[in-house]
Amino acid sequence: MKLTDIRDNQGATKKRMRIGRGIGSGKGKTGGRGVKGQTSRSGVRIKGFEGGQMPLYRRLPKRGFWNPFSRDLNEVNVGRIQAAIDAGKLDASAPVTVEALVAAGVCARARDGVKILGQGELTAKLVFEVAGASKSAISAIEKAGGSVKILSQPVAEA
Repeated sequence: MKLTDIRDNQGATKKRMRIGRGIGSGKGKTGGRGVKGQTSRSGVRIKGFEGGQMPLYRRLPKRGFWNPFSRDLNEVNVGRIQAAIDAGKLDASAPVTVEALVAAGVCARARDGVKILGQGELTAKLVFEVAGASKSAISAIEKAGGSVKILSQPVAEA
């Protein structure tokens, strides 16, 4: 076999139809655009125009609100962190930060920070430096002898 012998499979590619090349071609005269009207002409068509009927994007109600100051946080339970320590993936002597959790494989990526939730058991004495923590998580951490430092989020300039 040579490079010159390589071809697509039979029927894998189809030659494009050249429109507007005489009536014998089957796509001549109007070129598949029908007769007269806005859509037969070159240039801009009205997108979303429904012939004077109220368009769909105006018939449907607008819902919801996007908060520009919202934060996309990773949520991690204390039980999951204890499991990572037991498996030897997380160092108990170093402070628990977003970067440490990503390196341990507890979080897939950093996002805007991490929030610790209180489900599960925590036995290791840990120092947390995170974006947020629930009341139950803080009590579980302090019960195990650790501490929580909530990092302040930098204020976005308007």
